[in-house]
Amino acid sequence: MSAAPGISEASSVDETLDSCRRLVTPALRDAVRRLPPEVGEIAEFSFGWRDRDGTPRESGGGKGLRLALAVLSTQAVGADSRNAIAGAVAVELIHAFSLVHDDIMDGDEQRRHQDAVWKAYGIGPAVLVGDGLLALALDSLARAASEETRHLAMASVSAALIELVNGQAQDLSFETRPWTGPRAVTVEEYTGMAGGKTGALLGCAAGLGALLGGAPAELVAALNRMGRHLGLAFQAVDDLLGIWGDPAVTGKPVYNDLRQRKKTLPIVSVLEAGTASAQRLLALLEPEDCGPSPEANLRAAADLISDAGGRSFTAASAERHVDRALEIVSEVAVDPSAAFALTELSRFAVNRSH
Repeated sequence: MSAAPGISEASSVDETLDSCRRLVTPALRDAVRRLPPEVGEIAEFSFGWRDRDGTPRESGGGKGLRLALAVLSTQAVGADSRNAIAGAVAVELIHAFSLVHDDIMDGDEQRRHQDAVWKAYGIGPAVLVGDGLLALALDSLARAASEETRHLAMASVSAALIELVNGQAQDLSFETRPWTGPRAVTVEEYTGMAGGKTGALLGCAAGLGALLGGAPAELVAALNRMGRHLGLAFQAVDDLLGIWGDPAVTGKPVYNDLRQRKKTLPIVSVLEAGTASAQRLLALLEPEDCGPSPEANLRAAADLISDAGGRSFTAASAERHVDRALEIVSEVAVDPSAAFALTELSRFAVNRSH
């Protein structure tokens, strides 16, 4: 058995993520080079490997959580972590594709402290590069291992993509739903959406790692569940950062999700409770002129959500899902260093600042 370079029980989360990126990035760059040069340059920008003017950058953006999950899950089932590379490349490409398209749909102009791809290059080129990244992901899997493994890997990724698209479609539909009443978004609906939009790909990453490591079906399914719980925790923390995150760290304005009137877990949980706090929050979310909320309203809404328990509810949800992910790791991992790294990575998901 060979671990990913540098992974040990003494490693910090940053060191673990760095070591996994070092293992996977050469293959990821090779994949991107298969795109036509004009599309590949935009893809490199999306990964943070180059500036808009073509100047190379030392390190790319993003944490590499999904690729790390694939690598560590392969090691966790007792296999050489290099077996995970094709799967890690695929999930990282799919994640990049989803971010490029998400920013277009959401109208977000910034991503990781730089212009979003559509803002830098235009909507048409951004759609094209997103499509190219998705095609490369499938191509990466088509080059993986045995024919049987390729078939199972492609089936896993296809299922995750369908869930991701359904989750994104739900998220978009939430924008046109009312804040309250019989058609209001419920906590249960929101959790289902997050499970597709965020949990499916993280589950796929962990499951792919186990699959490419030669694990039996029950172990693959268990690690897929672990990744899904981690995804729900990750999304809950994203929702907290979307309101209360430090702009200097997140790269987005404070109260950003409130400013855009996104129906996220802290907000939905307060409104679903139907208390007097929910009524006061509704008044702040729907000012009479229906225009953008002034900064004072945003601050008041954030304080009200916190006081009404929406912030603590969301934090508790993240902790609950991480606890379940850790239980699964302790039940199935056969490699102690991988189990330790997966545990630290899971804790990072609920303690991160961006």
